[in-house]
Amino acid sequence: MPERVMPEVVVETESRVAEGTIEVSVVMPCLNEAESIGRCVEKAKKALKKSGLKGEVVVADNGSEDESAAIAEAGGARVVREARRGYGSAYMRGIEAARGRYIVMGDADDTYDFGELERFIEPLREGYDFVIGNRFHGKMARGAMPTLHRYVGNPILSAVLRGMFKTSIGDAHCGMRSFTREAYEKMALQTTGMEFASEMVIHAARAKLKVCEIPIPYGRRAGESKLRTFRDGWRHLRFMFLYSPDHLFIIPGVVLFVLGFAIMAALVGGPVMIHGRRFDIHFMLAGGFLTIVGVQVLCLGILAKAYSFTEHFQKDDRLIAWLLRRFKLEWGLLLGGIGFVAGLLVAGDVVFRWIASGFGELEATRQLFFGLVILVNGIQVIFSSFLFSMMTIQKKPGKRS
Repeated sequence: MPERVMPEVVVETESRVAEGTIEVSVVMPCLNEAESIGRCVEKAKKALKKSGLKGEVVVADNGSEDESAAIAEAGGARVVREARRGYGSAYMRGIEAARGRYIVMGDADDTYDFGELERFIEPLREGYDFVIGNRFHGKMARGAMPTLHRYVGNPILSAVLRGMFKTSIGDAHCGMRSFTREAYEKMALQTTGMEFASEMVIHAARAKLKVCEIPIPYGRRAGESKLRTFRDGWRHLRFMFLYSPDHLFIIPGVVLFVLGFAIMAALVGGPVMIHGRRFDIHFMLAGGFLTIVGVQVLCLGILAKAYSFTEHFQKDDRLIAWLLRRFKLEWGLLLGGIGFVAGLLVAGDVVFRWIASGFGELEATRQLFFGLVILVNGIQVIFSSFLFSMMTIQKKPGKRS
């Protein structure tokens, strides 16, 4: 994580609670929320008092130009400042400053009911590591969520996240959550923008945290929304793909290679008729292109997985864990060498026949192309093996590079 500029900490207005006596820290990010921050702080403090929880309210001000910080401080919150803009930046600063064993996070725009704090704490006491609300299973106020977000954006992004990372969470972008201090440290979060919400769910799944989802109400926000539909939606989607080399590289690479090689192999002997349609050399060229691209993408995927492999998440990636334990450069060179030699023999046969014919005309375009594609893929595997070996020097399971 890049070096952080140490923000100014505003001294809290209430009597400072002794270190170690706080059970719950309620953390709210804030950027120009003067209209709602006071109500949110008040609700949180009342909920803490009503439930008998020893807690604090921490507001992470992210550069507000209105009276948000002053209002929060006057309401009894402890205000810390984060100069670096971003949803994730504000939360990381607030959580770093929090002193409770349990952390409850929620937006300061009055969309979430901080009066329900106890519902987010009970599962943690029962042994869960991470609790997230589900707005779609609770009561949602009319107009609280734009139609595009409610019926398209959130369902699709949540479904993609579930499919990629094997989690059962139905509302992956709900902003009201709770977790233990230990769980937060295991998640090792780094993103500074809106994708912080996705990163938390992804890392919770990868770290095998015990997760609980509960239905919650969701109200209309006060003030102007900071969310930008397409920009922030793309940031979530981009982040998910960057954290899933399998879906970005491995699966597409395998599909492209198998499809392309099958087309090439079927047409290397000549045209093929399927349902009265003739498939000829043009389709074979396309198959060769798909084969080469497939091998390249597959190699990039393995390299990407090796690059992102860490001790923390090693159990989730059996392929790379196995490769790191067993892979020898010579194996990759052998595999690539077999492809190179096989391609060279196929293409070489064409060359020898051409020489034997006195350099005359030779109808062997299909065979030559087939051989060259195999040869090129062999070269790709050889050099990718060298790079993989360089990237994984001293990077073995159980040790950080």
